[in-house]
Amino acid sequence: MLMPPSVPTAVSGRGLAADPGSFRDPTTRVFHADGQVLRGLDPRAAADWRALAATEFFSRLLAEGKVCGTEIVDPESVPAGTAGRWAALLRHERIPFVSYPYEWSFAMLRDAALLHLELLQAAVPAGFTTKDGSAYNLQWRGSEPVFIDVGSFEPAREGEPWAGYRQFCQTLLYPLLVQAHLGLDFQPWLRSRIDGLEPGQMRRLFGGIRRFRTGVLTHVHLHDSLQVRYADAGTGAVRAQLRDAGFSRDLVLAMLRGLDRLVRRLDWRPPPSHWIEYRDTCGYTPADRAAKERFVGAALAEAGRPNLVLDLGANDGTYARIAARHAGYVVAVEGDPAVADQLYRRLRAEGERRILPLVMDLADPSPGGGWRGVERGSFAARAQADAVLALAVLHHLAIGRNVPLPEVLDWLLGFLGAAGPVGRLVVEFVHPDDPMTVRLLANKPAGLFPDYRRDEFERLLGERCRILRRLPLPSGTRTLYLGVPRG
Repeated sequence: MLMPPSVPTAVSGRGLAADPGSFRDPTTRVFHADGQVLRGLDPRAAADWRALAATEFFSRLLAEGKVCGTEIVDPESVPAGTAGRWAALLRHERIPFVSYPYEWSFAMLRDAALLHLELLQAAVPAGFTTKDGSAYNLQWRGSEPVFIDVGSFEPAREGEPWAGYRQFCQTLLYPLLVQAHLGLDFQPWLRSRIDGLEPGQMRRLFGGIRRFRTGVLTHVHLHDSLQVRYADAGTGAVRAQLRDAGFSRDLVLAMLRGLDRLVRRLDWRPPPSHWIEYRDTCGYTPADRAAKERFVGAALAEAGRPNLVLDLGANDGTYARIAARHAGYVVAVEGDPAVADQLYRRLRAEGERRILPLVMDLADPSPGGGWRGVERGSFAARAQADAVLALAVLHHLAIGRNVPLPEVLDWLLGFLGAAGPVGRLVVEFVHPDDPMTVRLLANKPAGLFPDYRRDEFERLLGERCRILRRLPLPSGTRTLYLGVPRG
């Protein structure tokens, strides 16, 4: 599993860090060294790699970009201490921004599942399979999914089922079923359980007539029944029984094709949402929009092509697209799953590879998780940016979620910590008399936010940033600011 080096576990060797999310497979381990992403392989994994690299299907997947770029490297060409006990070393392409399945929209998770199945359907006829079926084996280049766990490929053994089926169900198929059939957002389920949804849990959710919904009888009820039936049997004994019963590679392929058809049939059409229509209902005039777009474009153009821009509260992606003209990569974070899903589908149709849409509640961003709380890095640890856009979001945090203005500003500037005084913050202050602020305040006790004023906001921002520019929008109830953190 590729991770950024922002939350590393130090090991021997100058500049070398073991990836905290790569330890569950003892035959392979990912490291970060001098900006490189390296993978150590033990003798068995090295032999599997040589066999895999010689196949036509794997070379084709690499050429098509469906598997992350990978090459074998001379251990002498990397920092001392990297090789260690490993029999071979691989170097992978660096993914622009690491995200997790509980930050993806429905269509993103579905496309990730389909890519996983596509790779397997190419691998099985060539005599290969994957050890697991985890959603965490996939990442994104913008709106394009990519498989990153090259160490998961191994030669298939005749007569054995796909070992990754359970993981595939728990981290990919079951979340899709929950949202497609029940209309429940899957993200909180995956965030709370790193191993995904258990068949027994799903069986309770899909009782009664719900069991007859597409895919449920086979992949939930039958799956759970078989797990219970063979709970006391060892894995080796079950595999032996399957071989004796004539289980074959053709049956594995048939199962994969069936899963592929099932996943393609699953879809989610969200109910109407205020945020889906926000561009038409937010109250911006055409002059406001034009001025805002010019301000954002100029601010980022002056930043000298930042590597990473965060667009927090991205909505339909208008400003993420502007940012992408001036930056290497943009992470567009949106709290409404329906809006994020709609944005992803549009970006995917456009083939956009520089904008990654994510689903996240900004008042409750992804924490660290998994083993020791670092197996999955927190959003704050991963999202060290060169520029941050916080447009029409500050009032939702300060008033809608009762986060004090100083806390909001410190949080926003925290994303620019690594950028230092060259970082850029573009923030919009929505005045107390703006219709949206008035609506938010109507749901709060009178006098609860006496400090939510433009002069107080400017004072707080000025303590933390050099304010390079400010622009009141033509409507007169919103002001844009461009700030540089004080060093």
